[in-house]
Amino acid sequence: MEPKDAFLVLNLLSGIGPIRVRRMLEYFERPDRVLEASAKELQEVPGIGREMAQQIRSWEKTVDLDGEKQRMAERGIETLTLDDDDYPPALREIHDPPFLLYIKGKLLPADSAAIGVVGSRRMTHYGREQTRKLSFQLARTGFCIISGLARGIDTAAHEAALAAEGRTIAVLGSGIGNVYPPENQALADMISKNGAVISEFPVLYVPDKQSFPLRNRIVSGMSQGLLVVEAPARSGSMITANQALEQGRTVFAVPGPIDRANSEGCHRLIRAGATLVCSARDIIDDLGAELNSLALDFSAPVKTSELKRPMPDLNENEEKILQYLENGESTIDALAEALEIPAGVVSATLLQLEMKSLIKQLPGKYFTKLI
Repeated sequence: MEPKDAFLVLNLLSGIGPIRVRRMLEYFERPDRVLEASAKELQEVPGIGREMAQQIRSWEKTVDLDGEKQRMAERGIETLTLDDDDYPPALREIHDPPFLLYIKGKLLPADSAAIGVVGSRRMTHYGREQTRKLSFQLARTGFCIISGLARGIDTAAHEAALAAEGRTIAVLGSGIGNVYPPENQALADMISKNGAVISEFPVLYVPDKQSFPLRNRIVSGMSQGLLVVEAPARSGSMITANQALEQGRTVFAVPGPIDRANSEGCHRLIRAGATLVCSARDIIDDLGAELNSLALDFSAPVKTSELKRPMPDLNENEEKILQYLENGESTIDALAEALEIPAGVVSATLLQLEMKSLIKQLPGKYFTKLI
């Protein structure tokens, strides 16, 4: 068996994980030898008990290798393993690098100049605008923007990088053939043409609570620094920030209103020593990066028109409400009064916009724009 196929088999076996695979590779040197080893030999590896050894020995009963390769071929997915020279060098350095990456798109050597961007799924208007501005400027100056394709800040970061005609990489907590959240499938397709969509999970893997923290270590691991835009004190973004610190990455944080829960995590990071960010220049100067020849006004906001995303057809009321929400979050009553539209019509229109994944309802019956 080819080593790359052996890596695929190991990845399709449940409960193995990158650390156990690394231990087995240290013992057997090659992945195909792991699959050829006897149960007794496998149990000599720390962390490999009798049950797991038997699972590896009988992999052909549970793993559909040909089916997985067909699913990859149908979707234009390739793989990189730790044995490949073009495996991301920064990711190789972390404690538990994925031994196999599924890739749709292309990774480039220049992607090593990368900034990870993370933040709340329930972003505010302020968070969205800061993410857009910073990600757009960083992408324009040559940084690859890496994020997790989640709702909120992640989506805004990817979209801004694409609008800047820069590079962006989406790291999934699901399989590439099962994009989550599903409304970001079109965005994932755009990213694969202007960067890459990557995952360590099998093609049709359904995300769970464990898969997102695993995803986050790749976001920070592939980056020179991690930018946190909005984050509650207890959130996945804060977990990612801690992972970045453990990996020796620089952490950057955007300050926010002192009375907003979404800014509490960022403020804690700043108090703990993270670099406070007001513009992309703060990140560029801190990392000692060289700007490309494109001159940028780092204080200028990014125009919404520069952020390209496929838009569904909208009626007149939908357009009016989306335009009004550019100014920030709003309630049904405030929208009705400002736009002179009956509250019942506003409520029905908001539901239509939610179904089109263009807005989101926040606690307190406030509504915010997602694009």
